[in-house]
Amino acid sequence: MKFFVDTADVAAIAELNDLGMVDGVTTNPSLIMKSGRDILEVTKEICDMVSGPVSAEVVATEADDMIAEGRKLAKIADNITIKVPLTWDGLKACKVLSEEGNMLNVTLCFSANQALLAAKAGATFISPFIGRLDDINIDGMDLIADIRTIYDNYDFRTEILAASIRSVNHMTQAALIGADVATAPPNVIKQMANHVLTDKGLDAFMKDWAKTGQKIL
Repeated sequence: MKFFVDTADVAAIAELNDLGMVDGVTTNPSLIMKSGRDILEVTKEICDMVSGPVSAEVVATEADDMIAEGRKLAKIADNITIKVPLTWDGLKACKVLSEEGNMLNVTLCFSANQALLAAKAGATFISPFIGRLDDINIDGMDLIADIRTIYDNYDFRTEILAASIRSVNHMTQAALIGADVATAPPNVIKQMANHVLTDKGLDAFMKDWAKTGQKIL
């Protein structure tokens, strides 16, 4: 499973990228706002840093305006993925922009039917929002599983990008189901390294080592 980092924090991306943990980056208007920076400037810096897809989201709601914004965003770098919402206008924009050779990330997906439409419209990625479904007592992982089955049934090339990841358990479950990509905040990716038994074992090793009175350096 590929890891995309869900942030516009350049320092956080750089830390994970140096460890080989970054296959791509997703941003949205909310993340850009948190960064406090110009969307074009910060997106270009991220694109220069990572080799994988970098999702930059349109803010228009009408198809023609989405297409115009998408074309402008695509000029930032060759690895830009234009992000459009899963609305009828968003699907229209996806169709046009994908046929022009752009990567498209269709976001805010909450049903298998929506995911099917996105694949038909030429989406490179479909972004089902797991956490937001969990918030209303619907198991978001069931949606990932349904999309995986449908896409496999018909050999769609659209990749499933599990989004709205809230926990390390979400990461595990997405990988088990077969999501192609998971996009998560930097802190969730870093938390995947944590385990109480690892900490306990290391503590025991260090106490035993201290008793030997030896040094390696």
